[in-house]
Amino acid sequence: MAHQLTAIYAPPVDPAAFDRHDDEVHAPLAAMFPGLRSFTIHRPGPGPDGGPPAAHLVAVLTFDSEDALNAALSGPAGQAAVADLDNFAQAGVTILTGPVEVVVRQ
Repeated sequence: MAHQLTAIYAPPVDPAAFDRHDDEVHAPLAAMFPGLRSFTIHRPGPGPDGGPPAAHLVAVLTFDSEDALNAALSGPAGQAAVADLDNFAQAGVTILTGPVEVVVRQ
């Protein structure tokens, strides 16, 4: 069963510096994960009430299985990506992992 890693990044003090580091350093590290099937990034806009979003960036990485996800995280690229979080995600990041359940397929 497919598994995903979802990283939810809190709003940073310096959004431009965060985006630059993510685009130029962190996302390329994650893109090197072995077994990675898809990698999407979402930069939320204002909420329905017009207020600021609760997250600055949400990244979703999909793998064929939990074993594939764990192997990617324990490998060199995964270790480098985890270590890199201290370089730009000082506001905090929540990492969620789990199986993918398709609700609608078209």
